[in-house]
Amino acid sequence: MKKEDSVWLERRKSGDFGEIAKRFSITPMLARMIVNREVCGEEETEAFLHGGRLYDPHLMKDLDKAVSILTEKIRGGKKIRIIGDYDIDGVSATYILLQGIRRAGGTADMAIPDREKDGYGINVHLIDQAAEAGTDTILTCDNGISAVDAIRHGKDLGLTMIVTDHHDIPYIEDAEGRREVIPPADAVVNPKQKDCPYPYKGLCGAVVAWKLIQALYEAMGIPAEEAEVFYENAAFATIGDVMDLTGENRDIVRTGLQALRKTQNPGLRALILQSGLGDRALTVYHVGFVLGPCINASGRLDTARRSLELFLAKGEGEAAGIATELIALNESRKELTRRGVQDAEEMVEKEGLLSKRVLCVYLPDCHESLAGIIAGRLRERYHRPTFVMTKGEDCVKGSGRSIEEYSMYEELTKVSDLLLKFGGHPMAAGFSLEEKNVTAFVEKLEEGCTLTEDELREKIRFDMVLPFAYVSDRLVEEISLLEPFGKGNPKPLFALSKVRVLEKSLAGKNRNVLKLALSEGGRTFPAICFSQPEERFAYLEAKDGQEISILYYPQFNEYRGERTLQLALEDLR
Repeated sequence: MKKEDSVWLERRKSGDFGEIAKRFSITPMLARMIVNREVCGEEETEAFLHGGRLYDPHLMKDLDKAVSILTEKIRGGKKIRIIGDYDIDGVSATYILLQGIRRAGGTADMAIPDREKDGYGINVHLIDQAAEAGTDTILTCDNGISAVDAIRHGKDLGLTMIVTDHHDIPYIEDAEGRREVIPPADAVVNPKQKDCPYPYKGLCGAVVAWKLIQALYEAMGIPAEEAEVFYENAAFATIGDVMDLTGENRDIVRTGLQALRKTQNPGLRALILQSGLGDRALTVYHVGFVLGPCINASGRLDTARRSLELFLAKGEGEAAGIATELIALNESRKELTRRGVQDAEEMVEKEGLLSKRVLCVYLPDCHESLAGIIAGRLRERYHRPTFVMTKGEDCVKGSGRSIEEYSMYEELTKVSDLLLKFGGHPMAAGFSLEEKNVTAFVEKLEEGCTLTEDELREKIRFDMVLPFAYVSDRLVEEISLLEPFGKGNPKPLFALSKVRVLEKSLAGKNRNVLKLALSEGGRTFPAICFSQPEERFAYLEAKDGQEISILYYPQFNEYRGERTLQLALEDLR
């Protein structure tokens, strides 16, 4: 699907914008943007603007049971092993639990699966290792909800098993309807369980772990404010795992970003400084696209233990050395990703895969850790649910990234007879299968797909039509009240037609930025566009001076101490 085939839709939520503006001392324009984000009612609007939506950990099903077990084990001097995951969420969750349990007086160590040798999450091999080491209790984080057989194996060995996770709950569907399949652990803490009363279901694994530590501190008589040190890790993981920045998540990220700016953690501080962000106010972008990928690169190309060691580093020298390694790994990852995306796009175009509603690309020689990133890039470019598969040591492994209309987890459930293992969310999933089943897997996904042509057209929603006459420093400053922006809380977008292009050029090391000078209504602004810059430059060349329509948001460009207004383009035609 080409970008020019996208559909622009104006958000048209109704509300008394004047009254909202008066009540909260904001402009009617900002009130409209807030209502457009489906924030309704005085209490919800107050929370959106000023925070305050953190829920009681005790509301989470089995959390008190898990705390009771851990309290008993800590007081009895039992060995506790934390088994996390190799991405930013799993590493952050492991760090929170490890530090929290040790602070509570527990004897704790950890294990993080190796992406290539172990695959995702807890397994029989890791459980056997823990048992041989004299472990009494295994505590998972960011994994475990789908590991029914592995958890049962741990119980058979006499281990106490506690699961903390946030992924979708596995289920079976038969004549009796849909039934959840919960692993037979001593406690299962996951807000997505059907009978869990916790009000907000969209937490990442690290926040679930943090909630457990909050309640553990309470049970062990540790001051509640001590758990606040993990705000920065909770925010880091929420952004890195691309969770919706709505409700409680938005408040966690807003407070956590403030904590990150003045972090006392040597590792995080070293990573921030070496990434050139020491003098910047950290945003969701910086965590999601600069810092976070360095943490993920460790689990992709080396071992996630290095990222955990960064968080655990005691001195500046140790932290600086690890940060340097992680940044270098991420640079390698970027180059491997660039090549992988190029190969995947060539395959899509040459093999006519856009005739399919579900994109399935098999790249046997690609590093398996890059499959998810490549799938995301293809999904963004073609607006198709996308599965990218690579050849592992014993089987084919894959990752998927989806569009809103297609639940990836549910579709994988329908073809689970072809899979060795799978798990994830509606928007992202991971899986493995035997190579002989790849063709059948692709065919069955396509046969079961019900997406229509309209659903396959990208929908870009904007807040209102906004002429350049209304773009000002004050508007940008007021928009900042809606931050932090991210998935579920996008930056406000504005539409405008009859815009003249006065100048255009490609900039950046890899010609990856389109720079423009745009004019409308007698005002001119510089503009930038990062999405498909070369294609859009060629498109504007072909327009030969004709007026265009744009989707944009205004922002400040700060350079050498000077601040100027510029427009960031989301789309143009």
